[in-house]
Amino acid sequence: MAKDEVILTQEGFDKLEAELEELKTTKRKETAERLKVAISYGDLKENSEYHSAKNDQSFMETRIKILENMIRNAQIVQAESLDSTTVQVGSTVILHDIEFSENVEYTVVGPAEADVTNNKISYESPLGKELLGKSTGTTISVTAPSGLIKYELLEIKIV
Repeated sequence: MAKDEVILTQEGFDKLEAELEELKTTKRKETAERLKVAISYGDLKENSEYHSAKNDQSFMETRIKILENMIRNAQIVQAESLDSTTVQVGSTVILHDIEFSENVEYTVVGPAEADVTNNKISYESPLGKELLGKSTGTTISVTAPSGLIKYELLEIKIV
């Protein structure tokens, strides 16, 4: 894998493109308007509205550059090329938490689109690393801050 390569699902790629478009169009115009209004207040040295708008503009332009770089270096995982016999980036897995006797579902994604609140884990995370290449019926052990967690891999789905 190339150093700058960003592994994404199609959904993750589409979200990055949408965010970039929003920033380049709507957000840039809004920020420019905020700056225009703040400048009209006069003395820029002590103008908190101006400094806030300039700070926001800086963060936005940095984010735009990051997104453009990610999109340029994107390696999109195609669902139709995935094999449902082993876990790969793009696979959705159902795991059985052995200690708590409950099932959890995660989708293994690239770091750029990981979102634990939506059950999307990075292949670089401890659980993601353990899952890659595994097949159903495998027991996986992951060290977490709370201790060792054991899962049984029940199912691999390609969504």
